[in-house]
Amino acid sequence: MRAREVRKAFFEYFREKQHTFVAPSPVVPRNDPTLLFINAGMNQFKNIFMGEENPLFPRAVNSQLCIRVSGKHNDLEEVGADTHHLTSFEMLGNWSFGDYGKKESISWAWELLTETFKLNKKNLYATVFETDDEAFSLWQQVTDISHEHILRCGKKDNFWEMAQTGPCGPCSEIHLDRGPEACDFVGDTEGHECRVNGDCARYIELWNLVFIQFDCQKDGQLKELPHLHVDTGLGLERLAAVMQNTLSVYETDLFWPIIQKIESLSNVSYDPGPDGMPHRVLADHVRTLVMAISDHVMPSNEGRGYVLRRILRRAARYGNKMGLTGKPILYQLVPDTIDIMKAYQPDIVKRKSFVQEVIKAEETAFMDTLDSGLERFECIAKEMLEKGKAVIPGTDAFKLYDTYGFPLDLTQILATERGLEVDSDGFEKCMIVQKKRSRKDTAIQQSESSASVSKGKDTMAPVRQDGDSPDSTDTCILAEFRGAPGGGEARMPETETDRLQIARHHTVTHLLQAALRQVLGDHVNQAGSLVDTDHLRFDFSHFKTLTSEEKNKIDKLI
Repeated sequence: MRAREVRKAFFEYFREKQHTFVAPSPVVPRNDPTLLFINAGMNQFKNIFMGEENPLFPRAVNSQLCIRVSGKHNDLEEVGADTHHLTSFEMLGNWSFGDYGKKESISWAWELLTETFKLNKKNLYATVFETDDEAFSLWQQVTDISHEHILRCGKKDNFWEMAQTGPCGPCSEIHLDRGPEACDFVGDTEGHECRVNGDCARYIELWNLVFIQFDCQKDGQLKELPHLHVDTGLGLERLAAVMQNTLSVYETDLFWPIIQKIESLSNVSYDPGPDGMPHRVLADHVRTLVMAISDHVMPSNEGRGYVLRRILRRAARYGNKMGLTGKPILYQLVPDTIDIMKAYQPDIVKRKSFVQEVIKAEETAFMDTLDSGLERFECIAKEMLEKGKAVIPGTDAFKLYDTYGFPLDLTQILATERGLEVDSDGFEKCMIVQKKRSRKDTAIQQSESSASVSKGKDTMAPVRQDGDSPDSTDTCILAEFRGAPGGGEARMPETETDRLQIARHHTVTHLLQAALRQVLGDHVNQAGSLVDTDHLRFDFSHFKTLTSEEKNKIDKLI
């Protein structure tokens, strides 16, 4: 059964149970500053669970693209090392907003898995929170699961919390025994026991049924909610692997075409074992990049953009390990990735060229420094080992970041491979010093800009890229228009003439932004500005320096 058929069967089953289909949200939260990316299907229903919003319908079903590479849910370093961890995945889900409860969600999940998808009942296990007697009894009463396969587990595995306070509740997970061949410790089993919630991939979690029935208070007390809500999540990639009779999500139709393209571009055959890690990293990471960049996230040095930069550079490094030295590969995987994703996300097709261009520009910029950075790292590591030292100084790690564009975690990965550690505290201290210096330099540049304006320049300064470090490919580009002489930096208007001049420059910021978006694309967003009586400054995000032709088009449009 292909992945799209699995998704369709899930939707149809719950539509028959009177669930309303709800379109998935973008991967970037629109009104939730607590999240960098959507990391669960329930995110768009958060206000309902918090009691801040009334639901439009009692039951819902959908499939949500999720990205988990930061905060509490961060699987980045596991990706590629095994066959089932991903930085992004599609979560199938069904919800009840105070309508049905544990009985229905348990019986329906069991029916769907065993009757619709025909999973072997003997291989399924259910876990419940250790004190949830109701869920434990329901598994015995409304399903024909083997009673020995119903397990009580602690808070770490079977109690869901949105945050330290607020909606929370016990959950019941459904696990699948994929057989001893799926164990990660085959051939080296000393001290290891395959078990549910263990440390190997034999017993894999498929579905999590969360019962939101409490409101956690500041003192830790659990207050019963007026109505129980149900929030479930079933991983499409994992279920697709089961339905396609493979132990690896990367060997499903959701990833295999990308793996084949990597084989073609690299002339390196895929290995399902450890040697296939570069293929898996590239296949996973390009999908996450496509999802995020399609939703207007640009690689940068902060927030979401920095997460993307880390992902891209991790992938580039593994491409380098495959022998693709100095050869960008990720951008060439974009068309195949979009061909797979367009069945459920058709809007990404029209952004294919833009996504490719962004990834290629970022990849190329990093390739320019990757080899020299790796060479520099090897010198540092060799020196540490020769001196019998186990920790790379923070100053060296910072130089790898500042000069060669190596994120700290990339240096840490390289260090671990050599049996070394990195002084991360020292690195952070260097970062703080650099930020202070950067703010000081910016203030000086702004002062000099004001001084040049007061000398009576009346030109449009060339659009330029701010900064020359390896991380500057995304940095705000500054555009300055300078008008009549006089005036200062960001001051309040004193006369009617001043107000008119400021109004004119304010208008031009809007004209400039509109022209930029028309010429460069709708990814352009304002990142700061200054409006004064005699000039304006407009900062915006773009992935490369503007060409003369682009500048002329913008000028003519304005």
